[in-house]
Amino acid sequence: MSESLSSPPDSSFAAVIVAAGKGMRSGQTVPKQFAPWKGRPVLAHSVAALRDAGCGMIVIAAPSGMHQTALDAAGVEEGVTVIDGGETRQQSVAAGLERLAEFDFANVLIHDAARPDLPQSVVTRLLEALKDHPGAIPVLPVVDSMVVADGELMAADARRETLRRVQTPQAFRFAEILGAHRSWQGEATAGDDAQVLRAAGGEVALVNGDERLKKLTYAEDFVSETGLPQPVRVGMGYDVHRLAAGEELWLCGIQIDHDKGLAGHSDADVGLHAVVDAILGAVAQGDIGQHFPPSDPAWKGARSAQFVEHAVKLAREAGYTVGNVDLTLICEAPKIGPHRDVMRTRLAELLGVDVGSISVKATTTERLGFTGRGEGIAAQAVATMVAKA
Repeated sequence: MSESLSSPPDSSFAAVIVAAGKGMRSGQTVPKQFAPWKGRPVLAHSVAALRDAGCGMIVIAAPSGMHQTALDAAGVEEGVTVIDGGETRQQSVAAGLERLAEFDFANVLIHDAARPDLPQSVVTRLLEALKDHPGAIPVLPVVDSMVVADGELMAADARRETLRRVQTPQAFRFAEILGAHRSWQGEATAGDDAQVLRAAGGEVALVNGDERLKKLTYAEDFVSETGLPQPVRVGMGYDVHRLAAGEELWLCGIQIDHDKGLAGHSDADVGLHAVVDAILGAVAQGDIGQHFPPSDPAWKGARSAQFVEHAVKLAREAGYTVGNVDLTLICEAPKIGPHRDVMRTRLAELLGVDVGSISVKATTTERLGFTGRGEGIAAQAVATMVAKA
């Protein structure tokens, strides 16, 4: 167990994850931040999302005596440390900020562990807002009518147009939020860190939040359709690339000797592209163009194996592993049969499954259409994804 922070990597922000609560309303046998959700502990999802976003260091405020439990739930130790949480949320955050104070971070995100589904787009919007404001929080509009209650009676109405639902992570310039917590008098309970900054005179910007950032609170949040993965999900992928002289021909991760190759921004491996879209579709993570846009020069000539590995990683984070993949290549040439076994083996390696879970088939269109005329190759894939136990 490692609880010491080394010098930070090249990153502009750190994070404090508040995970010191008991979570009694969730009906779990352990505090809800350590309970399983979508195949992994709740805390692991936030840690993974922050690390993927480029977070340099993460401090977890955990219940006293549960440091190792928190580290185990986080799933990693490098760049992560655990401290004792306080009696209140504000005290937990203040302790986390003090733990980071010796390092030179420009910004910090403060996040509730009970909000495990953290989209990267929200992190991007928050950090962008810090260029002009000392603090920023993600919010959502209020869609229901609102009233002010006086016991069990309606006292007044409230204008929902002026109200927002507040989420985390909340983002701050590090020096400003550290100073605000140090000056907090504690005369009242701070609902969140934005209130602490505003009490110190800081301005807080509002950015668009995301419904995915729902806070896990009750037992049904852990057994609902969104909280517990469906046992099996299926996705389909389809892709086409044209054949061109002077190009290399890559299919299913192997190079094939042919008088023409597939043209595209990457290596144009039509088979792997179809598999990637099938996996992404099964776990509702968009398509290959969304993750690796052809307009981005970073992916020019890239090997499509990278795309497969990324799709598998996203599926794993959503709580799924590959059950099987059925791929059909549609072309007049080259002949796929002589390469079929090597293709299956390579696909199995990339997907982390036994070769018996991979099917590679080939067909023609009886010389009809663009594939029949030898102008290109098409591929269709079906991926079955299985929820991790």
